[in-house]
Amino acid sequence: MSAWDWVMSVDVHWFSTMFGWYVFASWWVSGIAATTLIAIFLKQAGYLRFMNSNHFHDLGKLMFGFSIFWTYVWFSQFMLIWYANLPEEAVYFNQRLGGFEGRYTWMFYFNLVINFAFPFLALMTRDAKRQMIIMKIVCIAILIGHWSDFYLMIMPGTLKGDNGFLIEIGIAMIFLGAFLILVTRRLVSASLIPVNHPFVEESVHHTT
Repeated sequence: MSAWDWVMSVDVHWFSTMFGWYVFASWWVSGIAATTLIAIFLKQAGYLRFMNSNHFHDLGKLMFGFSIFWTYVWFSQFMLIWYANLPEEAVYFNQRLGGFEGRYTWMFYFNLVINFAFPFLALMTRDAKRQMIIMKIVCIAILIGHWSDFYLMIMPGTLKGDNGFLIEIGIAMIFLGAFLILVTRRLVSASLIPVNHPFVEESVHHTT
């Protein structure tokens, strides 16, 4: 619900009934990418020995599917607003496509390439989902892409054309550092394999 309460309130004269699903799809695929990336690093560091190519294949299918779902919601929202051409709705895309001397136009198209075209093409084959190097590249690309997605949601409505891109990178690094500290401390304090979980054996011997 914070998608409406916080992010959407940045553009107070704009509304979209699909915005909640759009933000949810962005966060969801980012969470899958972050989970997959952490699993890859743990696997390469010698932990999570029970994980095999079948597990990563399933994670790759989730990233592939929800990248398409994000694009579906993105296009549906854009198409309806473009088709209706109502000023109170179209202002949102006018700011991001040609407004402020085109400052955000390149990022608008970059957003589609890195969040849809790249994951779609990179994860299309079965073998790609089973290679950790490809999965790692796609995960990093998805996280960067959806960071730029939220940047596009907030910056044009707040700072207009005076966006501070370098400051935003610095803040992103601060949050990344805090996230890594929290995750690594949690991983150290708990077992990576659930104890006495009824589905552990089924998960270990998982095949696709």
